[in-house]
Amino acid sequence: MKDYLNICSRLAKYSSNQNKSSWVDSMCSKTIYVIIIFLILPISNVQPQSARDIVDKSYELIYAKSSYAEFSMTIVKPNWSRTVSMKAWALEPDYALIYITEPARDKGTVTLKRKNEVWNWIPSAQKVIKIPPSMMSQSWLGSDFTNDDLVRSSSFAEDYNHKLIGNETFNDYDCYKIESIPKPNAGVVWGKVVSLITKKSYMQLKSDFYDEEGNLIKTFFGNEIKNLGGRTFPTIWEMIPHDKEGSKTILRYYSIKFNIDVAPSFFSQQNMTLIR
Repeated sequence: MKDYLNICSRLAKYSSNQNKSSWVDSMCSKTIYVIIIFLILPISNVQPQSARDIVDKSYELIYAKSSYAEFSMTIVKPNWSRTVSMKAWALEPDYALIYITEPARDKGTVTLKRKNEVWNWIPSAQKVIKIPPSMMSQSWLGSDFTNDDLVRSSSFAEDYNHKLIGNETFNDYDCYKIESIPKPNAGVVWGKVVSLITKKSYMQLKSDFYDEEGNLIKTFFGNEIKNLGGRTFPTIWEMIPHDKEGSKTILRYYSIKFNIDVAPSFFSQQNMTLIR
């Protein structure tokens, strides 16, 4: 912008030194000014993209007002692994209901999220169990995702202050590097999150999660980019803990529908026992 203003100033001085009686010079000068104005206006109207804008767009890509998804979760440990198939309904940002369809021994287990609270329905015990605040940092269904990950995922943009700290190439994608620090009294588990989000389509490809002491606890990777439900995004999510060698959790999305018709009343403790 400063360069354009310098050009304008020089042109003005140049014009003033010419023969003011010349009609041709006058018309040329006016034409130059018009061209410069058209060059300047688009640039002056372009606002730099904030880190919050980038984070918002990355979450808008994978979250809609509501959704239905079918996916699996594979829990990998050094000596064993197991896969659980699920289907899930969500009404953002406050409601989610996840129903396990396989294996047979776990079928019917349900997790319900209502705002900042989580319940589990255990069919074998015929009991609804509320997850207390003290257990929000604990593993969700034995995975490397926590109960807090489940509750806070859709409110991440609001719970943290975001800062653009650089640019980085990751898996051949040009990415923004965003540092997210929790807001005071946000009540979140992580002390810092550093994410890589693609510049073109705002896909989240990697996130490092740090505790309050600055220790790197786990890393999220988004892989196998496909089109599902009319949107292109990573369909395989991996969460890898750094303190448990040989362990990780893999989410694989098979189908998803965005903006489905679902009401808040669907997400009830009563429905946890009825859903199929």
